[in-house]
Amino acid sequence: MDKTYSPRDIEQRLYERWEAEGRFRPRGSGAAYAIVIPPPNVTGTLHMGHAFQDTIMDALTRYHRMCGDDTLWQPGTDHAGIATQMVVERQLNAEGKNRHELGRDAFIARVWRWKEESGGTIARQMRRLGASVDWSRDRFTMDDGLSQAVTETFVRLHEEGLIYRGKRLVNWDPVLHTALSDLEVLSTEEAGHLWHLRYPLADGEGSLTVATTRPETMLGDTAVAVHPDDERYRHLIGRRLRLPLTEREIPIIADEYVDRAFGSGCVKITPAHDFNDYELGLRHGLPLINVLDANAALNDAVPAAYRGLDRFEARRRVVADLEALGLVDKIEPHKLMVPRGDRSNAVVEPWLTDQWYVRIAPLAAPAIAAVESGRIRFVPENWDRTYFEWMRNIKDWCISRQLWWGHRIPAWYGPDGSIYVGRSEAEVRARHSLPPGMALRQDEDVLDTWFSSALWPFSTLGWPARTPELTKFYPTSVLVTGFDIIFFWVARMIMLGLKFMGDVPFREVYVHGLIRDAEGQKMSKSKGNVLDPLDLIDGIDLEALVAKRTSGMMQPHLARNIEKATRKQFPEGIAAYGTDALRFTFASLATLSRDIRFDVGRIEGYRNFCNKLWNGARFVLLSVEGQDLGPGEEQPSLADRWVRSRLAAALDGARAGFAAYRFDLASQALYEFTWYEFCDWYLELSKAVLQSESTSAAEKRATRRTLVGTLEALLRALHPLMPFITEEIWQRAAPLAGRHGPTIMLEPWPATDGGARDAAVEAEMRWLMDFILAVRQIRGEMDIAPSRRFDVLLAQAAPDDLARIGRGRHWLERLANLGEIRALAPGEPEPESAVALLGELKLLVPMAGLIDVAAEAARLEKRIARLRQDLAKTEAKLGNANFVANAPPAVVEQERGRVADFGRELGSLETQLARVRRLRPDG
Repeated sequence: MDKTYSPRDIEQRLYERWEAEGRFRPRGSGAAYAIVIPPPNVTGTLHMGHAFQDTIMDALTRYHRMCGDDTLWQPGTDHAGIATQMVVERQLNAEGKNRHELGRDAFIARVWRWKEESGGTIARQMRRLGASVDWSRDRFTMDDGLSQAVTETFVRLHEEGLIYRGKRLVNWDPVLHTALSDLEVLSTEEAGHLWHLRYPLADGEGSLTVATTRPETMLGDTAVAVHPDDERYRHLIGRRLRLPLTEREIPIIADEYVDRAFGSGCVKITPAHDFNDYELGLRHGLPLINVLDANAALNDAVPAAYRGLDRFEARRRVVADLEALGLVDKIEPHKLMVPRGDRSNAVVEPWLTDQWYVRIAPLAAPAIAAVESGRIRFVPENWDRTYFEWMRNIKDWCISRQLWWGHRIPAWYGPDGSIYVGRSEAEVRARHSLPPGMALRQDEDVLDTWFSSALWPFSTLGWPARTPELTKFYPTSVLVTGFDIIFFWVARMIMLGLKFMGDVPFREVYVHGLIRDAEGQKMSKSKGNVLDPLDLIDGIDLEALVAKRTSGMMQPHLARNIEKATRKQFPEGIAAYGTDALRFTFASLATLSRDIRFDVGRIEGYRNFCNKLWNGARFVLLSVEGQDLGPGEEQPSLADRWVRSRLAAALDGARAGFAAYRFDLASQALYEFTWYEFCDWYLELSKAVLQSESTSAAEKRATRRTLVGTLEALLRALHPLMPFITEEIWQRAAPLAGRHGPTIMLEPWPATDGGARDAAVEAEMRWLMDFILAVRQIRGEMDIAPSRRFDVLLAQAAPDDLARIGRGRHWLERLANLGEIRALAPGEPEPESAVALLGELKLLVPMAGLIDVAAEAARLEKRIARLRQDLAKTEAKLGNANFVANAPPAVVEQERGRVADFGRELGSLETQLARVRRLRPDG
């Protein structure tokens, strides 16, 4: 093994070998264990959320593969209708063209060409992360097989009356000219206004004042609503108002939806341009007047003076005209949530348009029952409440999109407007006996991307054909997903899986948190806090990082702020930490929390962990090099038996962590054993056996075999979380431990049995370790060099203490660098000593002759004086009322913590100084 661990030298080489040898495919034996990857957008690149999620899925897949299960981790990408179409449209625009000039067929061909050339980025990045997906089964939602599944689903649902075409409100993007799902709409708080407008009563006897943030939509008002219990307006319910700027009258209606405390307590109702108003309009049978066209300009349903105006220009004109009529009561600044399209950034309009819908209630009922009955379990369990809340208030699903890229809706229109749905035009003509000369026009719209994604667990396995893979791996075992798409994807997979497969699509849903920065902020380019997982793996220099974070910034001041923050946070750029360090960091952060804070300091610590494992493995291999490790006479030492017992404890903890989706606990169990018990303790304990002339050949054989056996088992246990470094070391260690398989990933995850733990051995070794730590603490406190050997006297020693010292003397002498260890004789006075307690046992280290008393006293006095100065400064700061009042609470709390720390350290140093002074001749 090389002296230093260099992930760059091993990761790509190992992954290429695994993939070439087909190691990620199901083996064909064992219980089925399957995970489908949440398909990333084909346009996408690997971000921190992907990397975290992929680490969890790969750890589960590798763990179950090693447990003997027949594992399938199904990969694939989503065609990402809007995102992909926009990428290619931008390319065309840069060439001075647009898609309409190209035509639909040519444009789609262009998108396919882009996909083949540029759509594999995220798959290449997943390989860098070590993802052991079965690439031979890679799927794309626009593949022929998956497209057939989409068409089949649409046709069957339509035949059962579960898909229909209707006119309803949708999220309309007036730039992209398409309906959007709620997930594609980002609502943020923006500064606006609240206009208070007076609507005259039709009989001329006064007016009502309504408050609105969108005065231009008043031209589509069909009522004004008040609360039925509002005494101010109860007498007006049923009367009529004259809608300003129009020739229409509208009624005053009562509805409990109205918030009496907002504005005047009167609400203008525009059913065609507000989702809440739409529902209220349905309850009261109000007409729907659409006043906007597809570009969000005012249409012919409004007075001639406003036709063709952009909505925001119409807003200015309407307000000006109302002011001229004296009908604007007041205008107030107002903060409001503004919905924008996540791709176009255009303000989204609730717009009344003809779309295709799934009638969702008949599908939702079985999906609710599946979770209620326990056929599907959410982890953590509290997410089932979120699921139920949404499912029990679910609305029909708008599945059509006004795009070209996607699954085109399998519906055709006859000359008279009749709609025919089928798997193909030929099937439609045959089923409905339509003559060859009758012209049919296919629907121009495509299906919502989430429609094809909802079929993912079974369409990727070959449905509607009954393939062997579908029979074996459906239902899948677990879905790993973020909480933000429980509604959009998880629920729909459950509904359609139950509908078409007669069973749930997965048994468990592991819902993980969202990756945020170290301060808990969402990662975004505008904040300049985005971390690229590949930069953490490979490293990136400062200038390249600054350029990456500020590229495309339209606001110079924002770019300057981000550059300044980046240079402060990463003055030397980002170091190369390697894939295994990043994966182990993700595992350690995988708690059940909703938010996951990623601190680069954590990954630095886990890179050190990789180095610790590497160096420990080198020691083991060097210690057994050229030695006979085969079966023979063995005499295991206490340390050998202890490390085997502690390994069993770590394996039990890790196994429980994997079973409970507590990857943080699994990683913690393995980390603590590796670092503290195996590397820090057992490797040192083994030296006392291997490097001693007094130990027998049988003892040395047992220790060598324990070293190799423990290392090899530990590598198998760590492999699901750290695949590269464990494979690289295992290839060298495995033959020494009697294992000769081609790869660690096909070896069994280490098992334990009931007899693996030995409480008595662990207790005895814990006592010896505490003895050594107590001596080391005295060395540190008294500033005694580690190389300086000294004696230890024992006071109040019980027979068990003396027996333990007798059995472990060679370890105590070596690891604590001790000379004589002896018990004080009865009546023998205790010399002036540094003292440590081990239960009732007192460990005495006589100071006489061990330290330079004057020099040690001077050193301690100097440290105490400096500490008192620091304490006084901090106390003065906290005594300043202005500081306490104006500083951030966290800073004040930090200063209070420093005072406490200074006090504790002062007390310890003063105790040491008093002890040293007693050694001086003058006392």
